[in-house]
Amino acid sequence: MIIKNFIERLEEGCISALLVAMTLLVFVEVVLRFGFGVGVMWIGELTLTVSAWFVLFGMSYGLKIGAHIGVDALVRLLPRTGRRICTAIAVLICLTYCGLIMYGGWVYVDKLHMIGLEMEDLPLPKWSVTSILLFGFGLMALRLLHLLWEIISGTADGFSRTDEVKESLQLADKENTTLDRPSPKLNAALAEGA
Repeated sequence: MIIKNFIERLEEGCISALLVAMTLLVFVEVVLRFGFGVGVMWIGELTLTVSAWFVLFGMSYGLKIGAHIGVDALVRLLPRTGRRICTAIAVLICLTYCGLIMYGGWVYVDKLHMIGLEMEDLPLPKWSVTSILLFGFGLMALRLLHLLWEIISGTADGFSRTDEVKESLQLADKENTTLDRPSPKLNAALAEGA
């Protein structure tokens, strides 16, 4: 449990640091360019690199917290076993995709390493920067394998996602009624989604 909490904190810390770094880089570039009429050549490339790392590192975290968009109106109509089978098939397709991207990323990074290219404005080897392809999709594959294990063991029957419709209805209900009397529309909608 301690290791799991440490890894989760490390992951959240890395994502937060990447977001803060990207925001600060853009802020500094805007202030320098529009405030003083000068720019720093390498900030643009570093910002793009940090944003790519943020996206590719954060996609597995998005799967963990249920932030990815999923259309499951048809799957929700199925019984639990049917939902588990559909989700397992979807996870296997996603794992195949991750495997293809990781293989292609490995070939690409290997060729960049062999050629010895550097970034345009930064004194960094290009292969070290693009290695996030392997790392990001590797993390995504680990999350998917964990979900597949939960489906096989019976502790999950689908991707965990936030239910935006339910949240929106609850927010609308708070605005339109008192907390003592929920609206009949909300009760009907929540009963259909359950």
